[in-house]
Amino acid sequence: MTDLFARSVVDQGVHERARAHFRANGVRLPKLSELADPARIDKGVVAELAGVDPDAADPRNLYRVHWHNDAERQGLGAVPQHLVLPESLTGVKARIIVALGDRFPMIGAHKVLAAYGCLVPRLVTGQFDPQAQRAVWPSTGNYCRGGVAISTILGCRSVAVLPEGMSAERFSWLEAWTKNPSDIVRTPGSESNLKEIYDACHELAKDPQNVILNQFSEFGNYVTHRAVTGPALEAVFRAVKGDSALRARAFVCASGSSGTLAAGDHLKDVLGAQIAAVEATECPTLLRNGYGEHNIQGIGDKHIPLIHNAFNTDYVIGVSDHASDVLNVLFNTEAGRAYLAEHKGLDAAQLAGLGHLGLSSIANIVAAIKLARYLDLGADDAIVTIATDGAVMYGSQLDKTLAQHFPKGFGAVQAAEAFGQYLAGIATDEMQELSRVDKERIFNLGYYTWVEQQGVSLEAFDARRQQSFWDGLMAMVPIWDELIDAFNAPAS
Repeated sequence: MTDLFARSVVDQGVHERARAHFRANGVRLPKLSELADPARIDKGVVAELAGVDPDAADPRNLYRVHWHNDAERQGLGAVPQHLVLPESLTGVKARIIVALGDRFPMIGAHKVLAAYGCLVPRLVTGQFDPQAQRAVWPSTGNYCRGGVAISTILGCRSVAVLPEGMSAERFSWLEAWTKNPSDIVRTPGSESNLKEIYDACHELAKDPQNVILNQFSEFGNYVTHRAVTGPALEAVFRAVKGDSALRARAFVCASGSSGTLAAGDHLKDVLGAQIAAVEATECPTLLRNGYGEHNIQGIGDKHIPLIHNAFNTDYVIGVSDHASDVLNVLFNTEAGRAYLAEHKGLDAAQLAGLGHLGLSSIANIVAAIKLARYLDLGADDAIVTIATDGAVMYGSQLDKTLAQHFPKGFGAVQAAEAFGQYLAGIATDEMQELSRVDKERIFNLGYYTWVEQQGVSLEAFDARRQQSFWDGLMAMVPIWDELIDAFNAPAS
């Protein structure tokens, strides 16, 4: 059985075979501390990266799996790339700050960081054999792409498990990066069908050579985002703040696997920011123990992830997928951008910035505006959120929305209506400020997935009630870094 918190090598033979395999393929693993602060990366490695295509299957791109890539994704920026949305767009005085995930290498989404954080602890403790085992990545899209990217550059085989209804762009990318069609497992349904993904993984797990790296239960996902994404978002906020009196009031992020929400634990510790989890109103799991189906691709639902720190979450905010679908059209069509330029005063750079926002990114922004209105935030207040990926992953979804909702075309009138309904008309409905009882309800809901269905022990499940459990996980960061150093060391 895998020991996810192993502090030393569990299987020396597997460990040595993996080290030999990586040496033969020119692979070195970056430490989490280097990904959190890329200034620590060896200058020789940085120099080599200058000539490496950020989208190539090159192991040196592991050293780009962080938030500090510049706009061209070729070099390092002092501050992670981000947008500060204008009040003319958001309608609120509070600063809405959006960190950009499409600067990450290979997949143009920050989930490649989560994939690295889930696999590396197994590698450096001798619990994954890259030559004999297959890494299985269950996901609704970006995480499995990140897992395939990481596996490919490490020279090991992987399997992507995702719903058949996800965007065509996701499947096109996977087909280009996988060698065997059987390495893409299409499960029934779409964004909301996680149970079907788990069922497929149970079948795959019957083969002991398949290692399931479930982002919803892998604590490496939580630790990596708290250790890497948290400080990156802190750096973005401090850069925007400068010498002003700006306060970080909240971190807003779609629940998904809850890995990225771990960055909120860091921001709460260092900046006093509250944490708001976002979900689709079409499937209000956190709000109403509900179910349904939606199209905010990449956020998952119908269950509470094992790595969701429920008792440290302050708000739940529901966003309709109609908002993200239609705003995707407003932000990424000629008519939509013309309206925003002529009537809302957005300049060329601000309009171009909208292309960095995928569907879940737009949902995060809508939720941030809702929270700013609910709290009546002012010009000295900021809300930090993220853009998981960019619009490039959703061209097919844009066409689908146009066909379904704008069969007669999307022009100036439709752009004005879209802005009025989905931005200017944002209200404070479908959200909840969580009491202790509310947090208990959310926590308890996870029991049915993890204890009854997935076999987590009750003791391990209940341990997650205490903040000390989550804080204690961060002790693994220096341990993993030491193990990575030992793993990278030349053969003796």
